[in-house]
Amino acid sequence: MAPHRQVVVLLSLLSLTALLCQSVRYEPNWESIDSRPLPSWYDEVKLGIFIHWGVFSVPSLSSEWFWWRWKGQPVQEVVDFMKQNYRPDFTYADFAPMFTTEFFEAEQWAELFQASGAGYVVFVSKHHEGYTNWPSKYSFNWNSMDVGPNRDIVGELADAVRNKTDLKFGLYHSLFEWFNPLLLQDQANNFTTQDFVFSKTMPELYEIVNTYKPELIWSDGDWSAADTYWNSTSFLAWLYNDSPVKDTVVTNDRWGKGITCHHGGYFTCQDRYNPGVKQARKFENAMTIDKRSWGYRRNAPLSDYLTMEELISTFIITVSCGGNMLMNVGPTKYGIITPIYEERLRSMGEWLQVNGEGIYSSRPWTYQNDTENPNVWYTAKNVTGQKVVYAFVLKWPAGGALTLGAPIPGSTSTVSLLGYEGYLDYKKTDPQGMVITIPTIGFTDMPCQWAWTFKLTSIAN
Repeated sequence: MAPHRQVVVLLSLLSLTALLCQSVRYEPNWESIDSRPLPSWYDEVKLGIFIHWGVFSVPSLSSEWFWWRWKGQPVQEVVDFMKQNYRPDFTYADFAPMFTTEFFEAEQWAELFQASGAGYVVFVSKHHEGYTNWPSKYSFNWNSMDVGPNRDIVGELADAVRNKTDLKFGLYHSLFEWFNPLLLQDQANNFTTQDFVFSKTMPELYEIVNTYKPELIWSDGDWSAADTYWNSTSFLAWLYNDSPVKDTVVTNDRWGKGITCHHGGYFTCQDRYNPGVKQARKFENAMTIDKRSWGYRRNAPLSDYLTMEELISTFIITVSCGGNMLMNVGPTKYGIITPIYEERLRSMGEWLQVNGEGIYSSRPWTYQNDTENPNVWYTAKNVTGQKVVYAFVLKWPAGGALTLGAPIPGSTSTVSLLGYEGYLDYKKTDPQGMVITIPTIGFTDMPCQWAWTFKLTSIAN
């Protein structure tokens, strides 16, 4: 074939490929929406950072549900706090000017998130209080430009994450608002009207996608009404077909009553979802370092924060079963991520520097939890064409030996400890399993402080 004809054929094939790609359009129904493959970047990175920040960070008591616990379904602690510290006619809106953010430095946050070893960030653009952390055209005088910080918080953080890190940037958005009169009227009409949807919450979603181009949309606040009320499938069809992030964007499953854990991009099912067994569908364990709150709490004692042992074991179990972990921090109203959060994030990053080989781009193995040792969890991946199994040991083995019941070593199998040079001796047990000899390692020479990873090659099962 003449060279110019080869070029013509090649161009024709490329044009046909592009045409076929363009012809894949998703319809506004769940069967079509669910058929979209999950963009691969999400499964590779395993760890994300969640940030809950808003007007609720000003009272910083109880949780980010402070307003609801004051005026919706009153909780005595919150009611008493307001009576004792604020004038009788004080309203929740009066907290907004106190949301000052004067120490918020987006680049400092971005550096911290990068140091944590995470692969993506999900920032709360609007929580159930309705206050938007960007200058929304649909939230007059209840947004971060008009009252409080007088700045575009979403925009600043998006720019910093993209310019200073290689993390993906995502946005959380609450579909509903506790006390919005339009939503309350729709609710009184048994959701047969959609005034709130078409004048407020859906326009906001289109606005943040077109303006900030997030590569993850984390929807919430959906549980009070059906997805048909929220117009969810129409939005998702647009997001996947025509939005500026249509090829890379990832979404969760909170798009209407009964939809969670059944439809959407990946499943969250419930807060702190960690099933402990392999899941058929990609899932995310959205969880908090502060056991009791997503937002910052001034009065949280040390015992309310997860230890590094707890965080890492939660992370390992989540990844072993096929999930990602979205680890939440709550900044202060001033814009500070407090030292205890910073310590946890940097410690996670240090652990991943040693053990990340068994985490990033891994897949669930034949077994998630070992058959004999409940403190061992597994992942697997292909490394230069060879299948490798990683055994994460949550408690350092006593007696100089680690017994594993699940692996079947082959004639060429090797065992090593990530962060420690050389191979380790082992003996095969029948009918399967192995006993690994643990060398004497000085305390200062240990690869890491928490949860150690044994790398097993040429495993037969």
